[in-house]
Formats: sequence, structure tokens, C-alpha cells
Amino acid sequence: MNSYSKMLAHALLFFSCFAAPQCLLAQQATKQPVKVIFDTDMGPDYDDIGAIAMLHALADQGELEILASLASDAHVDIAPTIDLFNRYFGRPAIPIGEADRALAPNFTAKTDWGDKLIRQFEPSLKNKRYTPALDVYRKVLAAQPDQSVTLITVGFMTNIAQLMASGADAYSDLSGMELINKKVKLWVCMAGGFPQGREFNVFKDEKSSYAVFPHFPRPILFTGVELGRHIKTGGKVAATKDSSNPVSVGYQINLPVYLDKPDTDRSSWDQTAVLIAARNPEQYFYVSGPGKFKVEKDGSNTWEPTEEGQHRFIMHKYPYQVIADVLDELMLHRPKK
Repeated sequence: MNSYSKMLAHALLFFSCFAAPQCLLAQQATKQPVKVIFDTDMGPDYDDIGAIAMLHALADQGELEILASLASDAHVDIAPTIDLFNRYFGRPAIPIGEADRALAPNFTAKTDWGDKLIRQFEPSLKNKRYTPALDVYRKVLAAQPDQSVTLITVGFMTNIAQLMASGADAYSDLSGMELINKKVKLWVCMAGGFPQGREFNVFKDEKSSYAVFPHFPRPILFTGVELGRHIKTGGKVAATKDSSNPVSVGYQINLPVYLDKPDTDRSSWDQTAVLIAARNPEQYFYVSGPGKFKVEKDGSNTWEPTEEGQHRFIMHKYPYQVIADVLDELMLHRPKK
């Protein structure tokens, strides 16, 4: 068996856990882009900058179709920051949803990089209000083919919890659970620690996390905090010193001062989720066997291996720099003219 055949065999073996084989073969044949909804806290760290840059790079390469981008953080700057990146990359029409300010965590980075980018690149967006994330989720999902959407979450579970608890509305006669079960193929989630941990995205809205993970009706593929910690990126795009590029400027703002000492690169938690949503995860990582991601009320988690579980998580296969080079290349992408 040649190397291509081996890669294809691995891909089909892995993804057969998540979707009907005949659908996957059709996708292989037509090379259809993966339909994604991107749900992000866009801070308080700044790996989100690299993640959204990658999202658009992969879309420009025909690997992804961005259906919507949602803020899971209630801070006033989060949705406008998402908006400015979408505009920079030439996609101003992507629906944007804002988190429920009464329910979602409210954070911004200590460097205020979101505010700085808004004021430099899109000052008219400052304090702009957006459609509620729940409405965007329901409207977008209802319009998609069955079992066609991959959710990418690199923030809090607040929006997912609201969607799961929602009832029929003007967008769909289905409940949130029914809508997810009908329309979602896979959820790729940057959350938790494996085999156990207490990770920021989970415990900062522990109520939503506790409600979501045991009951989400479709397969979930996790990238945990221990994975992205060792993949360091961002120095290359910062080194371009490109004042017209908010990705470069974002890393230039943060690398010197975000931690107690200047950094040359930053950990890449969120970027791993975007990569494995677009491409065969086994091209870059090992994938665990099936199990259950179990969350306690305090937001801590443990992993329970079981053949009945619909959850899997990814683990390192290559030296960290091998993956960092892949991510950096995508983060250096410039928008199409």
C-alpha cells in the first residue's frame, strides 16, 4: 500500500466513527469544503488571533466554508474583533452572533488587544451590537443539509448550552437538541485536560459545561490544554511588522508584554482545533479511542474510556515544531485581493 493509500485508509477509519462512510466517500470525491460554525471567546488570551487567521486561510484554499462566527464571551469588544478579522480577510457578510451578556463570562485581555485592533482597523465597530448567538446558530443550522456542519468551539460553552436548551422558533420547528442531531456532523472542541484536568474554557462557565457535555447528541473531538501548550507560534507573523495586517499587529501587541517576560512565540491551543476540523486529524496527531468527557460541577474533568462513548481526543504524534510550522504557515496567509 502506498503512502497516499495509507493516509486515505486512516482517514476513512477515523471518520467512519463520525459519519456515514458513503457520505465521506462522496466528500473525498468532490473535495467539498467542510462547513463550519466558529464559536470563539476571541480572548482573553490571543491564540484566537492565529485561529481566525487559519480559519480564513483554509477557507481561501477551499478547505472550509465559514457559515457563521460567534462570540462566546460577553465583553463588548469580542464580536467587533471577530468582525474586523472577517472584514480584513474579505468576508464581511459572514453572520456574527454576540453572546448573551446576562449568561456568558465577560473577559478581555489584560493588554486590551481587542480594543486596540478595533480602534486601529475598524473604529466604526466599537460598541456595535450584533444578533444574539442563539439566533445565528438556529438560523444557520436550519438552512444547512442534514449532518453537514462541523462546530468549532474555542471558548466557553455558553452558546452551545443555549442552543441545546432552545425550543422551536421562526427558524425551525425543531428543538435545539433535534436541530443539532439533524444538522451537525461533528463538534471540534478546544476544552479540558486529558486524561484529567481543570481547563479555562470549561470552568469559567462551569454551569454550561456541566449541562452540555453529557447530553450533546453528536460526536465530539477534543483538543486539550496539554496539547496546544507546547506548540509555539506567532513569532513569524509578528516579525513581518505589517501594520496593515491585524494578525501581525495582534501578535506584535501581545508577545512582548502578555506574560511576565517577553515571548518569542505563544502557545497554540485554538489553532489545533481549526486544523483538525479542516483536515484529517491523523495526518498530524494520534486520535484516542472512544470514551466520555466527564465534567464535575466545579468545571474539572476526567476521561472515561468506553466503547459506548461518542468522544475522542487528540494526542501528539510529531515533535512540537513540526505542527508549529504547519500552523505558522497558515497564520502568515494574506487575504485574496
